[in-house]
Amino acid sequence: MTALIVTIAVLLLICIRVPIAFALLLPSLGYLTFASSVPTSVAIERMVSSLNGFALLAVPLFILVGNVANNTGLASKIFDVAHSFVGRFRGGLGYVNVFSSLGFSWMSGTAVSDVAVMGSMMAPQMKKRGYKDEFIAGITSAGSLIAPVMPPSVPAIIFGVTSGVSIGALFIAGVIPALIVVLALCLSVWVYARKRDDLRQEAPPAKTILMSAVKALPVAFAPVIVLGGILGGIFTPTEAAAVTVAYLVVISAVFYRSLTLSAVRGALLATAKTTGSVMLLVAGATLYGWVLTVERVPQALGGLILGLTDNPIVFMLATIVLLLIIGCFMDTTAAILILTPVLLPIATSLDIDPVHFGILLIFTLLIGLMTPPVGLVLYVLESVTELRMPAILRGTIPYVLIYIGIALLIMFVPALTTWLPSFMNN
Repeated sequence: MTALIVTIAVLLLICIRVPIAFALLLPSLGYLTFASSVPTSVAIERMVSSLNGFALLAVPLFILVGNVANNTGLASKIFDVAHSFVGRFRGGLGYVNVFSSLGFSWMSGTAVSDVAVMGSMMAPQMKKRGYKDEFIAGITSAGSLIAPVMPPSVPAIIFGVTSGVSIGALFIAGVIPALIVVLALCLSVWVYARKRDDLRQEAPPAKTILMSAVKALPVAFAPVIVLGGILGGIFTPTEAAAVTVAYLVVISAVFYRSLTLSAVRGALLATAKTTGSVMLLVAGATLYGWVLTVERVPQALGGLILGLTDNPIVFMLATIVLLLIIGCFMDTTAAILILTPVLLPIATSLDIDPVHFGILLIFTLLIGLMTPPVGLVLYVLESVTELRMPAILRGTIPYVLIYIGIALLIMFVPALTTWLPSFMNN
């Protein structure tokens, strides 16, 4: 009953727009003060220790990778090469949008940084070329979700730290689902533009294509460092993030000569702000999770679910519905931190692979970034473009359905997430 009261208080605070980190912290501190005999110092110690992990250090480092790439103009090199190769096709800027998001995802790891870059870069050009506002909003917001699925995925790091599942395996497991998303988005561009000859651009000269590819080569080597280093046993994910930051700083300073003091300052400030938000969420969710653990909520919920069904398909379908609802109201990081200790033990007891379940959980929660009332991607897109929220909402509805379909595909075909990690291990 006490845990239910705390949970209701959390939900009420979220509903009245209290920042999620504080919505988790305040009722949990109230529980410690009025309903628990555990000293407050113990809870504070748990909160601090939850932030004091080497693996969690990868989060600010990968956020810094994306900010360095954005502030030094490295992200534009990805756009240039994508535009050179696919801009000539009917609906070319739609394909450029998707493939630019794919390229930037190897350095970003978060949907918010991706939609901020792609929205400000792509929306004005697409609008000028005659693309509808709804399509621009839909393809840009949907493309931004590639970043937190494809390595280096920040949600995968959070899930790995929370669950103890290998972060490297989660990184590799996200590759095929991310590529399926790319394929689905490209198909949506083809459907939209198949009868629009006015959306075709002239093919650039071969020399231009070659030059854009050559200029992008140093940037394209960044994902090789991340995945190659982790898979080769050379780096941990945290070390790979640090090396990638150093590499991007060097190539932007030496090769592109785009590293300035203002770019460094901007990247560091943006990273500090995002990291502060994420770590406050981690602390709040850890304390709330501790309250649930003390009240034995995971065990009670696990017993209830297993009493209703021992069918893994039914459990995962119910989990998808639950995650879609929670994703609408709660930040992805907080949801992962709270739900993983509750749902993962049930999944493993039903012989569901933890890597498969982790990717399914992350992928489904990310859909909430495109749905109100939280829908952070929608608000960021509105802030960096001239698109208005009604058009953004209309444009994202078809892509929400596409993502739900892919989530169901991941659920029914575990090999999409388990085959590649197993192959790389062998």
